[in-house]
Amino acid sequence: MSLYAQREKIEKSPEFLTENSFIVKNFVSLHPHNKNKMSENIIYPKQASREEQYKCLLPQIKALVASEPDLIANLANLAAVLKQAFGFFWVGFYLVKGHELVLGPFQGPVACTRIPFGKGVCGTAWKERRSIIVPDVELFPGHIACSSESKSEIVIPLFGNGEIIGVLDIDSELLNNFNATDAEYLSQILSLPG
Repeated sequence: MSLYAQREKIEKSPEFLTENSFIVKNFVSLHPHNKNKMSENIIYPKQASREEQYKCLLPQIKALVASEPDLIANLANLAAVLKQAFGFFWVGFYLVKGHELVLGPFQGPVACTRIPFGKGVCGTAWKERRSIIVPDVELFPGHIACSSESKSEIVIPLFGNGEIIGVLDIDSELLNNFNATDAEYLSQILSLPG
């Protein structure tokens, strides 16, 4: 079923919407005749597995970032979509500036503004050029606690021209809330806004 057909079905069936879907308002138009690319909704089935949710979100996120050339604008929308769709405690980006990561677009409580290369989960992901999943942040050596409410974390490197230009950092107030499925789909999402 096309995204437009899914949207029409949801909008015409309040029962379907209430029981099976979640709409992130004011994001991307799914209407094929919308020439202004004005924002509307991102839709995904809330009763589905996280993998199915990512699969539903991927083409919509692709449409969201496809016509916007500005990286910061795209990262801001990505943070908003991920925060609202999955309800994570904190979703944001840190961007490489010299020898540190500097806070970029994010959704959630106030955050640490600068992270040195190789420090904390974000700095380690940058240094090692790989995604890191932390089931319990208390057990990660050198964890930088921006909030005591964060219990688990995932960090995915953001590449540009083969170099790391930043990281996506997602925190959860639940222990062990991230896995390889998150890493795989979040990496795919980060390949879109370039």
